[in-house]
Amino acid sequence: MKKYESRKKRILFAIVLLFALDIFDRLTKALAQKILMGQDDAILIPGVLQLHYLENRGAAFSMLQGQQWFFYVITVAFSAVIIYFLHRIALTKRQFPLYVTLVFLLAGALGNFYDRLFQGYVIDFIYFSLIDFPVFNVADIYVTLSVIVLIVLVLFVYKGDELEHKSDDGGNSEGIPNK
Repeated sequence: MKKYESRKKRILFAIVLLFALDIFDRLTKALAQKILMGQDDAILIPGVLQLHYLENRGAAFSMLQGQQWFFYVITVAFSAVIIYFLHRIALTKRQFPLYVTLVFLLAGALGNFYDRLFQGYVIDFIYFSLIDFPVFNVADIYVTLSVIVLIVLVLFVYKGDELEHKSDDGGNSEGIPNK
């Protein structure tokens, strides 16, 4: 029973976090569309940061414009892999940061997937003019930051077989199996 309850809590946690992240992403895109569409850029920090409405039908740097089928296939496959790992990770105190990072990564992927599927484009609106970075959105922030955190976690935090699946009751609170 304990294992079932732990799995149920893990799924509930992921769903609630995904839902909250999705609401924030959708809200910012809806506000950008309502306030910025057809308007001049809103300058937040002159020469550095501005809000610029853009309907992106491709990827960053205008790559793969109009290739929506490619994004559908990649996002579905990518999401399936993330969900698999979310299911396999023992939700321990030590592996909790990895779990949350994967939920953020999934939220970002699904946020832009939803836009492509139902609108045919992704609404981007944040522009760093200082470095002429591509216009992006909140879902892109989720993906970018979670990939950075994931790399740091895998390279510097988790060692050896720590990322292998442990049963919910087969290890101690640090995610290390009992001997």
